Amino acid sequence: MSFIIYPAIDIRGGKCVRLFQGDYAKETVYADSPLAMAKRWAEQGASWVHLVDLDGAKEGKPVNAAIIKEIARTISVPVQVGGGIRTEEQIKDYLEAGVARVIVGTAAIEDEPFTKRILQAYGDQTAIGLDCRNGMVATRGWLETTDVSATELAKRLVTYGAETFIYTDIARDGTMTGPNVAEIAALAQATGKSVIASGGVSQLDDLLVLAQHAADGVSGAIVGKALYTDAFTLEEALGRMEGRESNVG
Repeated sequence: MSFIIYPAIDIRGGKCVRLFQGDYAKETVYADSPLAMAKRWAEQGASWVHLVDLDGAKEGKPVNAAIIKEIARTISVPVQVGGGIRTEEQIKDYLEAGVARVIVGTAAIEDEPFTKRILQAYGDQTAIGLDCRNGMVATRGWLETTDVSATELAKRLVTYGAETFIYTDIARDGTMTGPNVAEIAALAQATGKSVIASGGVSQLDDLLVLAQHAADGVSGAIVGKALYTDAFTLEEALGRMEGRESNVG
């Protein structure tokens, strides 16, 4: 299985930002134009771009949709979008605007009948965002933590048609301390589905370790702060992945 690197663009107040451990009070602005950043990642070889409407996640409805739609229309690579997506109308609106995949998070916990319905209708265009704190799923922009484990929820959603999960370890997000490889690989093995890792990637070796679990279903990694702080470049990361696949082949 190939391993995809998803450069992340988190949007708040119309700007490209990063949060530390999901804390809205610990924000760093990296660019005034999310569109310009998306173009940059596409030009550097990204095969996907990951977009998050941080305002939307907090408000419970899309807030930066206009910017996101403009990115989807403008760049030549597919985008996946999360943040505040809670209704089928919002999903359809994004997909009709050119978004390739929508990410449902809070609704997957709070409204399973809705999640079942949209997975059956848009299964291959939907990812389930599992944002976790100590293995338990958090909701509403990471502001609330449930008593539901990621694996328990994921197994249930697989029966509804879930094909792709995005696992974020909140404690590691934006910290550059390395991804929670054990939990990510265990989730992929338990569900038999595609799992995209998010949170903590700080060096190229982190990507290589995750990619070693591609056969288990770990299909990619979302990378944010490491790219914005020049820990490594997207070209370097893509080159390492190409070299890995050549060696494996």
